[in-house]
Amino acid sequence: MDPEKLMDALSKELSVTLKAMAKAKTPEEKLQYSEIVKNLSESLGVFLTLISDMAPYDFDEEDMI
Repeated sequence: MDPEKLMDALSKELSVTLKAMAKAKTPEEKLQYSEIVKNLSESLGVFLTLISDMAPYDFDEEDMI
């Protein structure tokens, strides 16, 4: 899967989960959503770390073809 599409999907799922968490009534529900948010955030963080680690390298679009 394309990393950009995966990051977009993770971001959208994170947004949906945060909205659902805001509507949660019980502490148990909030805990479940907080764990999901944590996992999604960590997953997204992997990609963001990779991007920041690669930032010093100058890639031209022609090099990637």
